Amino acid sequence: MTLLPDDSTLTETGLAPAAAGRVLLIACGALAHEVLAIKRSGGWDHLDLQCLPANLHLWPDRIPDAVSAAVAAARGRYDDIFILYADCGTGGLLEARCRELGVAMLEGPHCYSFFEGNDRFARIADEEITAFYLTDFLCRQFDAFVWRPMGFDKHPELIPMMFGNYTKLVYQAQTDDPALDAKARAAAERLGLAYERRFTGYGDLATAMARVATA
Repeated sequence: MTLLPDDSTLTETGLAPAAAGRVLLIACGALAHEVLAIKRSGGWDHLDLQCLPANLHLWPDRIPDAVSAAVAAARGRYDDIFILYADCGTGGLLEARCRELGVAMLEGPHCYSFFEGNDRFARIADEEITAFYLTDFLCRQFDAFVWRPMGFDKHPELIPMMFGNYTKLVYQAQTDDPALDAKARAAAERLGLAYERRFTGYGDLATAMARVATA
């Protein structure tokens, strides 16, 4: 298993053909820790993981082509391939591409929804229209994926302009980690938002992986 820090790509796969019965999970790099934890918990050694760069979320239009390339490279070496992405800002393009490729993907609009549970998130979405969400990954990478890309490191005066309509930061905790809780609370303070921690665990991600692993 190799972690490449320059592009956040995680892979458990090599170039040799995989044995019969193996399944490849092609996932967003932001889900790497969670997917591996679920895999270990289930004892699903027949699942291989390939993660695409997490920073593709900065350019969602690039996600379908990145997924296509990964699927093409793995064809013929796995009994099944499953895409661990939700729509993730592609406006339905990823779902359409997965249909063309003949592979299934996660349900839901984004990770905040499937971690919460898609059904529950749909019920509370209107109530939380002014909420800004963080996951475990985004707590760890807040500066790299939120603070600097939005320009707040150089222009903090932009914060009221970009977050003026938000009222709270909701940390959807996948794990019980006081250090991440502290990071999330600090992020809320930096953005001038009220803070709420909500333990979600792995939500529908775990359900989807269990379904794929036991199919």
